[in-house]
Amino acid sequence: MKLHLRLHVSGLMMAMLLVLLTAFSASARALRIREDEKAPAAAAKKATVLRGRASWYGREHQGHRTSNGERFDRNKYTCAHKTLPFGTKLRVSNPENGESVVVRVTDRGPFRHQRILDLSEVAARPLGIVTHGAVSVVAEVVNPETPLGPTAAPADLATLAADSTVAVGLLTDVRAGSSEAEDVTLTPEPTATYVIQAGTFGDARNARAVMDKIQSTEPKLLVTTVATTSAEGRALSRVVVGRFATQAEADAVRQRLARLGISGLVRQGENL
Repeated sequence: MKLHLRLHVSGLMMAMLLVLLTAFSASARALRIREDEKAPAAAAKKATVLRGRASWYGREHQGHRTSNGERFDRNKYTCAHKTLPFGTKLRVSNPENGESVVVRVTDRGPFRHQRILDLSEVAARPLGIVTHGAVSVVAEVVNPETPLGPTAAPADLATLAADSTVAVGLLTDVRAGSSEAEDVTLTPEPTATYVIQAGTFGDARNARAVMDKIQSTEPKLLVTTVATTSAEGRALSRVVVGRFATQAEADAVRQRLARLGISGLVRQGENL
């Protein structure tokens, strides 16, 4: 009888232990599920909201081929970003003046300082970027159906601008430990910049043909024309490539152009 009782008590204890272990396991599993659900939400926030400096580009790039193959138009609401897929739409806001615009990614860049976007002139104007050269902005990925152009600023713009967890979400090449403050205090670009003179033409169509050839194979290069005159007063169009910090950098590009059949001379920018 005593043996039977002991076995019965032992069985009850094992059953209770099994129930407790099952409950603990279910609770732990539920906690993991909740944490897993939170993780994508946090990741989505970082993946869809960017904060940093934005600059602009306008007349000097008008008609040039962008990285997605389109012709740049400074009067269309477009922008350049290093990694976001072409066609992505962003609502870009300036927390200082409360203005916002929706733009479409069509180009790659910017490739200097710690800037996250280059906006077309028409998009940059209401944000104050044309006046100041570069400003701090908050950019959010929005629905592909969102109309381009001026729009209402997000209700939580001030919070987004101050949120230290919202920073350069999709950038892959920002220096470790860099911050927006560093961009503000960066030293100016060297004054001794170099360019490549890729030809001088009496016919503007020939200059355009050379520009198109360069941009079709080297879409990230800045290619412009400089109007000048010959000694006889004849109008000429000079094709100028890039602005490079060192002569060696410019010469490396000159050699790449030479392989395309485009002869060029490396010169200091102020001596064109």
